[in-house]
Amino acid sequence: MIEKSCNKRMSRREMLSLARNGFGSVALMGLMSTLPFGCKSSIIEEIVKNPLKVGKNPDYFPKAKSVIFLYMDGGVSQVDSFDPKPRLAKENGQNPYDKFKVDATQFDNIGKILKSPWDFHQYGDSGMWMSDLFPHLSTCVDDIAMIKSMVSDFPEHTNANYFLHTGSGLQGRPSMGAWINYGLGTMNQNLPGYVVLDGGLTPPGGLDNFKNGFLPANYQASILKPREIPISNVLPHESTSELQLTKLKHMARMDQSLLGKLGNSDQVEAAISNYELAFQMQTTVPELADLKGETKETKKLYGLESPDKLCRSYGTQCLLARRLVERGVRFIELTCPNAGYDRWDQHNNLKEGHQANAHAVDQPIAGLLKDLKARGMLEDTLVVFAGEFGRTPFAQGINGRDHNPSAFSIWLAGAGIKGGVQYGQTDEYGYRVVENKTTIHDLHATMLHLLGVDHQMQTYRFSGRDIRLTDVHGHIIKAILS
Repeated sequence: MIEKSCNKRMSRREMLSLARNGFGSVALMGLMSTLPFGCKSSIIEEIVKNPLKVGKNPDYFPKAKSVIFLYMDGGVSQVDSFDPKPRLAKENGQNPYDKFKVDATQFDNIGKILKSPWDFHQYGDSGMWMSDLFPHLSTCVDDIAMIKSMVSDFPEHTNANYFLHTGSGLQGRPSMGAWINYGLGTMNQNLPGYVVLDGGLTPPGGLDNFKNGFLPANYQASILKPREIPISNVLPHESTSELQLTKLKHMARMDQSLLGKLGNSDQVEAAISNYELAFQMQTTVPELADLKGETKETKKLYGLESPDKLCRSYGTQCLLARRLVERGVRFIELTCPNAGYDRWDQHNNLKEGHQANAHAVDQPIAGLLKDLKARGMLEDTLVVFAGEFGRTPFAQGINGRDHNPSAFSIWLAGAGIKGGVQYGQTDEYGYRVVENKTTIHDLHATMLHLLGVDHQMQTYRFSGRDIRLTDVHGHIIKAILS
């Protein structure tokens, strides 16, 4: 019986189980054959030890190393900012139903055609149009590619926010920052690869706009605030570092014991990894937030000396974003400060609300672009300015504008972007796109392309199928690429 048992043919599953230790060396050889993006050979051992955190190979040579996403929560009015429509002034106060087909709106309180309270002018060598809302940004137009033909699938904030951030209007998908870090990893072992700078407003849809979804927990955003201590509990409470290390080692032993009982568990392994990262952040985050080393000229450029506290706050976010890029963080998203008018979502008091929001962000954003350019960092940093949808060319009530997913404007600048370009066109009222319709999927595809990631190839197996950020959609916006 013993001899018969020894001669029994091994199943494939048994063979793989017995030979599994040998596959580790094969993986190591593969890792050592090429260096990960942004890494040196001295950290090969770390690659094997912690593959989630170390930079990975892009699909092809990237133009951008990092993204700064300027999220304009609420929906900037395109006809009051970047897309001038003289016909609105000519027909101000007239009935929109007599002029064009009017779609149902979020609040169905449709007023008269409403002209913009701001004048538009052309700027730069490119002659790009911009309203008086953005006097500082208008000095940067030759570095900007303006897309006037964006559309969204959703007219309501929560679903539109999920769509903008995750490529799906439903809750629970990974955010674009999570996908980028999943594809490329981080270039700094002591900071998260994905950071959201909290300006004070949580967008409709909540923190799920910034989560990892079904990707491992390592890829979710870390929320920092623009203040002296940007994150809670980052400073140790223990009296000595030895005492803290003892606690951390004990936690690690407990987690490893749990892993031994559960087997492979992404959630537990991610928790262990996040503990280790949090320990490293105790020294790097306070240093990041310490702006004493920045010159007076730099602080002034970002608006940190402005009498407007909201401008100072957003200026601090923009300056922190530059410092995060310098330290190798892949994806940084900035959220809006509370200007007292419910974000850019002006269903009434359009003039006061948009003016306050624009004043808070205009100088800091222009300062960021100029500072990045002066330091040679704009060449490999992609800056994106976008909200979730636009506004109607007719009033909501008397002096507001309702949601308009059928046309809005965004812009990009920096790595791989052709400056001074205006792409797409809306009708005479700025109501619907009539040329080069551009989707959120197209935006995501273009962002990934500039980072060296093929949006059709970057997938994650979940719920029985391979899922990607752009789903089954998305085209690279080649006309805005340099």
